[in-house]
Amino acid sequence: MNLREKYHIRNDSVITIAGTVGVGKSTLTKALATSLNFKTSFEKVDTNPYLEKFYDDFERWSFHLQVYFLAERFKEQKRIFEYGGGFIQDRSIYEDTGIFAKMHYDKGTMSPTDYETYKNLFDAMVMTPYFPHPDLLIYLDGSFDEVVSRIQMRGRQMEKDTPVSYWEEMYKRYNNWIDNFNACPILRINISDYDLIKQENSIEQILEKVGHSLQHSSRYTRKQLTR
Repeated sequence: MNLREKYHIRNDSVITIAGTVGVGKSTLTKALATSLNFKTSFEKVDTNPYLEKFYDDFERWSFHLQVYFLAERFKEQKRIFEYGGGFIQDRSIYEDTGIFAKMHYDKGTMSPTDYETYKNLFDAMVMTPYFPHPDLLIYLDGSFDEVVSRIQMRGRQMEKDTPVSYWEEMYKRYNNWIDNFNACPILRINISDYDLIKQENSIEQILEKVGHSLQHSSRYTRKQLTR
């Protein structure tokens, strides 16, 4: 029996990993995909034409960056479901509007007009009954000090040069966002409870929680009945 069967996780499941920068989304994405023999869907950071410009000038490039992310994530979500599922996704499309765009609007680094345009785009593309939502969103949580430490250890220069106040603001917004999120079922995991680098077998503890969450999801149950 493979791990997918052991923990009752369907082979067409779509699981999204969410959490603030540096919390370990990519590590968990790879570990889950390997254990379940799923495909991965990663955020396209290296090929993003706006990211470095954005870190140099938030006000000028925030709208461009958010529209780019929205378009890329929408295309990727469509591709995942057209393929038939069986994916672990690094970062959700919901975080873009619920956290990043709103943060820049609130802080004055995105104009009211740009923010309204972005929200209208997001609502038209995502907040419809036709948009394929994931079966489960895994939210990675941890202390602020631990998150900042991981950002520094990762060593991306543009992130290391970003003021700590920016990461603190994002951290608080993530906590507020997840408390009000209801687009799909949520599984919260504290990053201090597992060490996927030093203890590879800890992935099974997470898989057990994933399987349990999916089995108790009404959306997942309906999906089973219609297959």
